[in-house]
Amino acid sequence: MTQSVQYDNNIVRWYVISAIVYGLAAMTIGVWIAFQMVFPSWNTPFEFLTFGRLRPIHTNGIIFGFTLSIVFATVFYAVPRLLKTPMWSPVLSRVQFWLYQLTLVGAVITLAMGFTQSKEYAELEWPLDLLVVVWWVIFAVNFFVTLAIRKEQHIYVAIWFFIATIITIAILYIVNNLAIPAGFMKSYSVYSGTTDANIQWWYGHNAVAFVLTTPILGMMYYYLPKHTRLPIFSHRISIIHFWSLIFIYIWAGPHHLLYSPIPDWAQTLGMLFSIMLIAPSWGGMINGFLTLTQAKEKLRTDATLKFILVALTFYGMSTFEGPMMSIRSVNTISHNTDWTIGHVHGGALGWVGGMAFAAIYYLVPRLWNTNLYSEKLAEFHFWTATIGILLYVASMWVSGITEGLMWRATDATGALQYPQWVEIVQVLFPYRVVRGIGGSLFLFGFLVMIYNLIKTIGNKGSGFTQVDLREGDKA
Repeated sequence: MTQSVQYDNNIVRWYVISAIVYGLAAMTIGVWIAFQMVFPSWNTPFEFLTFGRLRPIHTNGIIFGFTLSIVFATVFYAVPRLLKTPMWSPVLSRVQFWLYQLTLVGAVITLAMGFTQSKEYAELEWPLDLLVVVWWVIFAVNFFVTLAIRKEQHIYVAIWFFIATIITIAILYIVNNLAIPAGFMKSYSVYSGTTDANIQWWYGHNAVAFVLTTPILGMMYYYLPKHTRLPIFSHRISIIHFWSLIFIYIWAGPHHLLYSPIPDWAQTLGMLFSIMLIAPSWGGMINGFLTLTQAKEKLRTDATLKFILVALTFYGMSTFEGPMMSIRSVNTISHNTDWTIGHVHGGALGWVGGMAFAAIYYLVPRLWNTNLYSEKLAEFHFWTATIGILLYVASMWVSGITEGLMWRATDATGALQYPQWVEIVQVLFPYRVVRGIGGSLFLFGFLVMIYNLIKTIGNKGSGFTQVDLREGDKA
């Protein structure tokens, strides 16, 4: 008798659509505020459309709207297939989805109105923080019960990265957001001074680690071998990559606070662990590259694999650049300059964006039981996005280093050579224009992808895919 299992594709579809909607909104806002930095008149008289209000909406939209949506889509698609077990509770899956959507809508409204804790990546006020905790616990319960009742005993490395994400984000989010409410949309952190700063950047850096890195690595370890139909180059490297990355990453946060009042030993420890991060990060990158070398012929014509290639390239670049920027002598130039913006977007557009697009191109045809409408449009999207990323990052590198050096420049008497801030801003003008153009190209590519996907989604299949467990995942 053939044993079969039903996989819930509807929840995956919802999250893919969520990723596209929030990605489009957040990227559009990102392009708008990039040009606000060039043309101040774009800051309208309406306070909710000013840079200060839109910028946290952009960052939260990309990190917690676009990225988390595609992470959830992958978890609800890949985990049941890897474990040969459907998610324990479809009801909990849907409750989580709608509470998550309620949080995102609430975030847009409250941030536009100016309600914020003024903490990087933790701007949401306490009512929304509590809502986040509720649906994250629901997600964790559904995930771990599914893990406990699994039919496949082997736990593939992608699932280990998802486990690390779920556990660590829970700890980070709760500890950093402990606050005393002082009204419906006002609260005060239980921490103060340097303690508050240290905990905030322990959280802030590891939000990058466990939202923008570990789950994306889980995606890489799933989609790369699935799409190429080849095994990952080295399972042993993937395990070493996982455990070393998890151990080292959590201690790197203090590098955001160099030259601050926190103890020198803490700053040095953050710098040391940041440099150590190069080894496991590059181990994962090399593992991905060596897997891709087994599919060189397919790589020439497959836009999905090209996105994975670019993603791995930017993962390697970002995980080298970040540790270098944590060194004190480099940080004196890079801190608070456009160089940091370039570094962040190299990871966000290149690494996260590349893997997210690969995931979407992989999932949509399978979820809607059809073929991709146009591989040529996907190829066009790839080149548009890649050129946009390069323009964005390169312009910010030049702008940031120029900015940092001009801040420090002195004349023969030792006085600042550029005491007027506007002098520096004028010099940075062309680089910031190029940044806006690069972001616009990236957004245009995203719009091309949306058109391609709309044309792809024709005949809708059922909400479930039935699979013969003896044959594995045919999708």
